Amino acid sequence: MFFDEEQLTEYGKELGSRLGSGAVVALVGELGVGKTTLAKAIADGLGVTETVTSPTFTLICEYRSGRLPLYHMDFYRLDASELAETGCDEYIFGTGVAIIEWASRADGFLPNNTLRIELNYTDDPNIREVIVNAGD
Repeated sequence: MFFDEEQLTEYGKELGSRLGSGAVVALVGELGVGKTTLAKAIADGLGVTETVTSPTFTLICEYRSGRLPLYHMDFYRLDASELAETGCDEYIFGTGVAIIEWASRADGFLPNNTLRIELNYTDDPNIREVIVNAGD
């Protein structure tokens, strides 16, 4: 699929409106490709009313104003060996919705049913390629 920013936002809102308890969304892509934009749109679809920001420096941001708790994580500053020490598994395997930016750093740590969304740059600076893998 190919989306401009507005279409990506609409896609994220629709996705967020459909996610259920225990859903894990793994966002993968280069710096600046739109992972946080998509995460914000998913939060909007979940009904989150708080301002959603990138958790790059905080690791985990919790939002409880939507229809399900949202746990927005960013693994950019972590390596796989540090994940178990963070306590992230309580969120990832919990009853809310977990959105993880830089999720490729957690390969092997995430549940099999994780929804993996890869965002890629294209030749058009306003268009992103979006590849979705629903897992098992």
